[in-house]
Amino acid sequence: MNGRTHYSRYYRFVVWLAVVVLVNAAGLTLFFRADLTKNGVYSLSRASKEAVAGLSEPLTINVFFTKNLPAPYNDTERYLHDLLEEYAAYNKKFFNFRFFDVSADEGDIGEEAKANQELARDYGIYPVQVQDIEQDEVKFQRAYMGMVFIHGDVVDKIPAITSTDGLEFTITSKIETMSNKISVLVGMEEPVSVTLLFSPALIDVAPHVRMEGLAALPDKVEEIVSDLNGKYYGKLAFSSADPSADSLSIQRWKRYNIVTLRWQSIRDRAGVEVVPPGTGAAAIVVEKGDRFRTIPLIEVFNVPLFGTQYRLADLETLGERIGEAVDDVIDINEKIGYLADHGTPPLQGGQNFPGQQAQDGLTNFSRIVGGNYSIVQVRLADGPIPDGIDCLIIAGPREPFNDWELFQIDQFLMRGKSLAVFYDAFEEMQMPQGQQQRGPMFMPVDTGLEKLLDHYGATVKRSYVLDTECYEQQLPAAYGGGVQPIYFAPVIRDEKINDELNFMRHVKALITVKASPIELRPDVLEANELRGDVVFSSSDKSWEMSGRIDLSPWAMQPPSDPEAMKSFPLAVMVTGGFPSWFAGKPVPEKPEPESEAGEEAGPAATEQPAMAPAEEVIGEGAVIEQGRPGMLFLTGTSEILRDNVIDQEGKGTSATFAMNVIDHLNGRDEYAEMRGKSQRFNPLHDTAPGMKTFVKTLNIAGLPVIVVAFGVIVWAMRSRRKRAIQEMFGG
Repeated sequence: MNGRTHYSRYYRFVVWLAVVVLVNAAGLTLFFRADLTKNGVYSLSRASKEAVAGLSEPLTINVFFTKNLPAPYNDTERYLHDLLEEYAAYNKKFFNFRFFDVSADEGDIGEEAKANQELARDYGIYPVQVQDIEQDEVKFQRAYMGMVFIHGDVVDKIPAITSTDGLEFTITSKIETMSNKISVLVGMEEPVSVTLLFSPALIDVAPHVRMEGLAALPDKVEEIVSDLNGKYYGKLAFSSADPSADSLSIQRWKRYNIVTLRWQSIRDRAGVEVVPPGTGAAAIVVEKGDRFRTIPLIEVFNVPLFGTQYRLADLETLGERIGEAVDDVIDINEKIGYLADHGTPPLQGGQNFPGQQAQDGLTNFSRIVGGNYSIVQVRLADGPIPDGIDCLIIAGPREPFNDWELFQIDQFLMRGKSLAVFYDAFEEMQMPQGQQQRGPMFMPVDTGLEKLLDHYGATVKRSYVLDTECYEQQLPAAYGGGVQPIYFAPVIRDEKINDELNFMRHVKALITVKASPIELRPDVLEANELRGDVVFSSSDKSWEMSGRIDLSPWAMQPPSDPEAMKSFPLAVMVTGGFPSWFAGKPVPEKPEPESEAGEEAGPAATEQPAMAPAEEVIGEGAVIEQGRPGMLFLTGTSEILRDNVIDQEGKGTSATFAMNVIDHLNGRDEYAEMRGKSQRFNPLHDTAPGMKTFVKTLNIAGLPVIVVAFGVIVWAMRSRRKRAIQEMFGG
């Protein structure tokens, strides 16, 4: 019996050992992970899985990361390694990655580290400076933290990875872009034109303006384009031209917006002319069809006390700039339209409207949108909305739309497209000189777009929403310090954000500026089977300012009656088949372009053509009276897109919200979900005063009472057990 028991123990040990080995063997081939975080931070989103699973050619990622970095950079390396393993698990055949140990320049480094450094520099990865605090001493260290993507002949990179925020979104976007680029280049029939416009006359004037090396510029540019051509499957056609000798140079310079240098006669000390008067230009034009990008090769800047200075563009980064221009003109990404006339703010830089204060442009918004979409600037004054655009952004129009332009917008939505309207109910006008102490005036905006929006079931009210839960500005000590509440900049909390909408699920807070309330029309929505959702609202402690608008601090005091405060919808999303405003109406005619001031119409202008052009003829039934399912996003402010609200890196909540709206309107909710995973701003819900008092009391007095009560219970149980033992043996 004892022998059998002895052997049975060995049998059980062998069986359990075999089970462990088999489980580990199965774990090498079967993949399963459980991410218990709320936003799925440590697992790939559906968009990432689809992007990596769709690879049909090998994609290799080389990561150059210095070892033993101080916190938090060491966590970044660990997170990146785990993330790339997640990608590889969904496509082991075509997805590969490798980490290269790249030591810093300081100290002794081995031959392998030197070779890795050279390889990193060849790919354009250079060390960055990181800070380390050790023993109350601040130290700085140079470290490599970059990665390179190699997909066929296409190479891309992330030069510095200093944070894990948005890293999955960046990697997935790179994979998608590179896959799209290869597909576009392989299927491209006509090459991309890369033209060097260079005036030889600049060679003579270059030494006098400290632009040495200008003579070698044409050969250097041709060499750079030749190297790039290998990465673009031979689809780049290089040529050079002298704009000074071109008979159409004036038109070309105007179209390409090329900076032209002009100089007078240059003489030496003896008065002998060494350089005759002339003009010249140097630039690269990347062109494909009707799309082009201009890269200036001469930079003009002003230095105090020295005046205007000139210098050549950085030739080390010229290849990257040409590559970015090529990517832009070949339309790798999905197109998105932006209305660029009717007084909308510019995508690049600020703009002054007549009688207005200078306004911020949409540079940051344009940059973050341009990373995932090709932005097409639409000018209705030039023609209809181009084909291939599925979403049109209208931000802060100031000038009226004529019926033909409204017809283009209406029919765009009727075709099942998406429309994002950031509408300003008022136009801020500066007071004339001498009356500026009265502050700006706010004039109601009437563009004609209002009647379309109202017909679609959403109305922008002519008022501003002021909110006690708002942005607070820190006052300088000279003004007494403290904070000044900016009531016209409401802070939207989590409880007022509709998280039932997928694209808003991970947006926890955002700021609006000068927002007007939106009203949904239930009668229109119900009659046309449209769905209207409030995207976000102001707090319950907000009120309206209408009539005479005055945003000075003393004019924005909260009302004394609490009943006058309530929550107002500030953004809505309407989806479904919209009714056309032009149903049952004739098709509007496009107005004739107005002649320039001082220009008289000649005889040809008064003559009517025998027949209208074919593209201007619209037959009966051209109006789509009931649209296919589309989407309309409407908010009562365009300030939310400006540079003072959206940060440069696009990581703030306002930038996330704007991009999520654009992704949703383009049917890319999975990208909005992936972007939201990296949001670290998770504010706590407001707690009632009674609950706060209860929690404080529980922590201060309740916990000691609970501990004492637990001790008393344990003491009583032990005493009872002791008495039971005594009774058992005492009898």
